[in-house]
Amino acid sequence: MTKVKICGLKTPEAVAVAVNSGADYIGFVFAPSKRQVTLKQAHDLAEGIPKSVKKVGVFVSPSLQELDQAIASVPLDLVQIHGDFDESLLEQVSVPTIRAFQVSQEVAIIDGLADFLLFDAPMAGSGQTFDWHLLADKEIKKPFFIAGGLTVENVREAQALFQPYALDVSSGVETDGVKDLTKIRQFIERVKA
Repeated sequence: MTKVKICGLKTPEAVAVAVNSGADYIGFVFAPSKRQVTLKQAHDLAEGIPKSVKKVGVFVSPSLQELDQAIASVPLDLVQIHGDFDESLLEQVSVPTIRAFQVSQEVAIIDGLADFLLFDAPMAGSGQTFDWHLLADKEIKKPFFIAGGLTVENVREAQALFQPYALDVSSGVETDGVKDLTKIRQFIERVKA
């Protein structure tokens, strides 16, 4: 069964709907963005999340110290790393890691040291999909997430094309830049149906 990550959550209501609808992962964005939360906000939101739902911190080019601090204080179950990061440091991260790649042209799949891979649009958080054909025929050895421009309308197509470990959505479950509780429910139902 394909797993679902609802990312960029900032309110207790959105977290509760995602959890109650069957999300497997809840993503908290610590990188500068309109979805960014503080460690304190993420900690408070995380208190209502059962152990069966994993809490993921999303970072861009973080230091090990930043990761350690967030893992301890939220606490986080996984970290998702975008941008520049020394792959050799992944072994020092105390929780499983998701290494994100922006797909803008032919992809040279790297196995890497991360536990999971994530393939995203060239502009993460933009609501745009990447060219899915760039990945469609690749043999990907690690469990992977597909992100970037997923919506209730196109998620089944992405699921059928990639048969990914997980699908990751943020802007695709928003209306006017705010998490839409109905869209969160529908997205999860569509994937899990």
